[in-house]
Amino acid sequence: MGRDDGRVHRIDTSGTKEEESTASRKSQDHHAQFIEAIRWELEDEMEQVEDRLRNWSRTRLLAHGVSLFDLKARSAGWMYGMRLLRLSMEKGGPMPSHRFKHGDIVLLSRNDPLGRQALEGVVARRSRNQIILAMNNLPKGHRQGIWRIDRGANRIAHDRMRDALNTFLGDEKSTSLTSLLLGQGRDIEQAANVDHGIKGGKRSELTTESDLNLSQNEALNAAITRRLTLIQGPPGTGKTHTAVRILRRWSLEGNAPILAVAESNVAVDNLLQGLLAIGVDAVRLGQPVKVREPLREATLDARMERHRLQKDLKAIIDLNESLARKIPGLKGKEKGLAHKDLNRGWGEARRIEQQMKEDILNTAKVVCATCIGSGHEILEGRRFPRVLIDEATQATEPATLVPITRGCRQLVLVGDHRQLPPTVISKRAEKGGLGISLFDRMRNLGVHSIMLKEQYRMHPIISQFPSMQYYDNALINGVQAEERLAPTGLIWPDFERPVAFLPIEGGEVVAEDGHSRANPAEASWVVRILSMLLDPGDLNNSDIGIISPYNGQVRAILDLLEQSGGTMLGDRWHGVEVRSVDGYQGREKEVIILSTVRSNSEGEIGFLDDARRLNVAITRAKRGLIIIGDPNTLRNQRDWDFWLTWAQERNLMAWHLLHM
Repeated sequence: MGRDDGRVHRIDTSGTKEEESTASRKSQDHHAQFIEAIRWELEDEMEQVEDRLRNWSRTRLLAHGVSLFDLKARSAGWMYGMRLLRLSMEKGGPMPSHRFKHGDIVLLSRNDPLGRQALEGVVARRSRNQIILAMNNLPKGHRQGIWRIDRGANRIAHDRMRDALNTFLGDEKSTSLTSLLLGQGRDIEQAANVDHGIKGGKRSELTTESDLNLSQNEALNAAITRRLTLIQGPPGTGKTHTAVRILRRWSLEGNAPILAVAESNVAVDNLLQGLLAIGVDAVRLGQPVKVREPLREATLDARMERHRLQKDLKAIIDLNESLARKIPGLKGKEKGLAHKDLNRGWGEARRIEQQMKEDILNTAKVVCATCIGSGHEILEGRRFPRVLIDEATQATEPATLVPITRGCRQLVLVGDHRQLPPTVISKRAEKGGLGISLFDRMRNLGVHSIMLKEQYRMHPIISQFPSMQYYDNALINGVQAEERLAPTGLIWPDFERPVAFLPIEGGEVVAEDGHSRANPAEASWVVRILSMLLDPGDLNNSDIGIISPYNGQVRAILDLLEQSGGTMLGDRWHGVEVRSVDGYQGREKEVIILSTVRSNSEGEIGFLDDARRLNVAITRAKRGLIIIGDPNTLRNQRDWDFWLTWAQERNLMAWHLLHM
């Protein structure tokens, strides 16, 4: 049993030799299960990518938006030590519609992305007419001939997850939470509630923060006292705000470094932005090109450029490069001595660079990174007793172990199991357990989760259904209807309750990529409704988000927007975001237009069968929600049937729009 004397005590979970043997088997089974699952995930992802690159036609690759051809390349300068390469169409003009976005890893090649000559780059910027890649080095002869880029597989994530699993089981010093996370105690909730026992850190007194509501303060107090805390953050309840306040409180408790991570770069940037806004010294790991531009000054690379030793480093590098240019003209002993001087110089440069990194990391209160990014060698040997993981329900368990095995003694997992789960490509890996997050597994084992209850995003009518259907009517509205007035332009079924369902039957087709689904009739209505909303002028383009569960429909809508005015800077539709449901988790807009796509006599609904996608899709809107779909098809899914009944009972069906 844990004694409340400010120190950590191991809970006796052994009891008998038989129980010890059972615990050992559980550990071994856990390790073997996930090692196999991540191997399957990598194999299936690699197979998927290779099949696509070997067997798909050029037309199909272009239609799917995963490749671009006939590109010319030009140097575009530097960015934090990386070379920039500008790619544009050989014959000029806009690029075809594609799926390459900021931060994506791509393969650059002449015409063989699977060949040895292919190079890896990261999308730094994109516009209608060009894509700029950040690369370690520019390819030889980059100005000659034409290039192509392709989306590829990333082995680094799988390697780091495997290493974390091995460390988790094989290194007792990697984390003090191993037994707890494996569920080996008799009372898991009691084990989670034991004091963290971090040396040098004082046990915080329970407190009430004025900028946190009741449930947020409950989460804060749990996080500063327990060694494992689960915080459930339904849509709009301020989970990132709460996470940032937890990190600030931790930073005031002692000198122990803190590791704050999330599954996506967007979520890490949100944590970083919150920390900087309240004056917490935080440094961001990761390539600056993957970081939101206003936050790049907080990256390790940017801070190194401002370091007091930067001038010394640059002087040595300049001297070394000058010496390297002279060496080919030297002979004999003189050449040998020059090589020794060069090696000595590069050694000194590496020493200074390492000192700069150490200085920055040693002084930062919080280190921010993605889950996988926290496995970077730059953190090798560093221990982080306190770890907070945002988007924990979207991360696979092996991914969450990457930061945990950096010495974690106190862990906070923030997420929402009622929203999207981890993204897993391999079906066999998903069945093998990779699709269940650590957050979910700990809940299932009996660890209590604290739910944030007051939502500040949605008009009360928009929050009503998800509160009823997914959160046991527990959500409290922190905003009133008069703070979320219905946008003008659209004739809503009820202007006091800005939700509308537009019934469109038929139109479902296989998308141009031959794989996904699209619905041209719904796409056309999306553009019409968009025009209605924007014409009065009280909404900006960036206030409206368009969502579809199918990438085929996303591309169909984007194509239609391009044809009817364009989406790039200066164009009619610039700023209107069109994304999949998965791409909108964690985001919000004044108005959301949702195109459901499926319309068939068989009642097949595909991705729509996941209730979590419905929850995410309908909770992104602040002032207005418009859903377009075929009610006859949608009613074949239980949650959609409930939603349609709910909408009908409140007279929110927009039949009148069909006759305008």
